[in-house]
Amino acid sequence: MEIIDKAIKRGQTNLSEYESKRLLADYGIPVTREALVGNSESLMEAIKKIGFPVVLKGCSPDIAHKTEKGLIHVDIRNENEALAAFKAIIAGMNGTENSVLVQEMIRGKRELVAGLIRDPQFGPCVMFGLGGIFTEVLNDVCFRVAPLEEFDAQEMMQEIKGHKILGAVRGMEAVDLEMLADILITIGKIGMENEKIGEIDINPLIITGNKPVAVDALIVLGSSRA
Repeated sequence: MEIIDKAIKRGQTNLSEYESKRLLADYGIPVTREALVGNSESLMEAIKKIGFPVVLKGCSPDIAHKTEKGLIHVDIRNENEALAAFKAIIAGMNGTENSVLVQEMIRGKRELVAGLIRDPQFGPCVMFGLGGIFTEVLNDVCFRVAPLEEFDAQEMMQEIKGHKILGAVRGMEAVDLEMLADILITIGKIGMENEKIGEIDINPLIITGNKPVAVDALIVLGSSRA
């Protein structure tokens, strides 16, 4: 794909969050409405299109762990907050890049993780489980070798220990499992069709209403880190 080829020519080992989500969106995976900006004027233009509240993030293929570095500002509700957050993010990036991602604020109490690793023996393997900041602590994930069929994706959803979170619980409606299955199938398809992708990490995949939306994503080029 063009996004991947351009990134490799620039010497990138990862796609930025913005690039990663553009690739996912090209395959029909739902992502946040967002825009990449480099100055206060384009920031305000983006906010007018997206509407408050918004999230601002430092965006560069060279930056991981944005939360720990203070490069994510959430629930921004007015122009003064947006400008202050923009300036803080630019300062925190230490000249790495002057790109800030402006995205809609997605609300949802259920956070999932979905992705892909390229196993040396089995090839692209799709991953699914409970997501959010405690993904590594909970370690409630499962894997299937791509390509996936509908029944594979449905089995994965029932295989995790926390599968009841996908049902109607605590006043929340049941997750659209067909839509979620399509996302898992599509992730496998991306891995099958793009050998230069080593890993895909969509975390969190937030359930808003009953629909999953990719709120953050990272695509690793070359060999998987796993």
